[in-house]
Amino acid sequence: MRGGRCRPGLGAPSDDLGAPLTPAFDIPWLQPFPDARFDPEVRADMQLALVAAMQVLPPRQRAVLVLREVLEFSAAEVAAQLGTTVTAVNSALQRARAALADVGDAGEVAEPDDPEVRAVIQRYVRAFEAADVPALVRLLTDEAVLEMPPVPLWYRGSRDYGLFMRRVFETRGTGWGMRHLTANGQPALAAYAPEPGGGHRLHTLQVFTVTGGRVAHNVVFADPRVFEAFDLPKQISFDEFRQAR
Repeated sequence: MRGGRCRPGLGAPSDDLGAPLTPAFDIPWLQPFPDARFDPEVRADMQLALVAAMQVLPPRQRAVLVLREVLEFSAAEVAAQLGTTVTAVNSALQRARAALADVGDAGEVAEPDDPEVRAVIQRYVRAFEAADVPALVRLLTDEAVLEMPPVPLWYRGSRDYGLFMRRVFETRGTGWGMRHLTANGQPALAAYAPEPGGGHRLHTLQVFTVTGGRVAHNVVFADPRVFEAFDLPKQISFDEFRQAR
């Protein structure tokens, strides 16, 4: 692995573009939330918490922060959900608060309905559906991060992001379809991979952080439980994609 900044709980970024995508279910991954389930005030709090947490906190502290501070579960309820103790939950929350005290303003992250954000995501969709890797790379910040929970593998930088996407298209083919969503107060896309017999099958849910007119972070979820939370159809036809546009 190259030198550089680490992701809390995940270590340094990988430079092995052919590494196996092996899930690690022992890590308490923080899952995305459909925006439609929360009122605007809760959604705003969640966006700030999630953006900050993804940047600086290890997985367990991320989960504790959102469950306690945003969703307002008691320490006992959080302990039960995470399989730990109340003392450990309180300690994790204290450490998370201390870490976030040193974080800059998360307000640089724009809302998903911001016209500039919508334009960036629409260009991303067109590039992804066309399997146009150079166009995807042009939409990224230089230090863009790609994560793939529950796989503890991640990449930093537009170059490696693009090389990994090239691997995806070479492995799964071209002609993908994308559906627009929002999650955690951020733009999101459901990616449907083409099937040999026709139609498309749900592959991933991707949650984006857009700053300064570019994609700075993409968290790609392949967990079926995430798909269920967003009530996403497992298969969809090309005509359905055209009708949704």
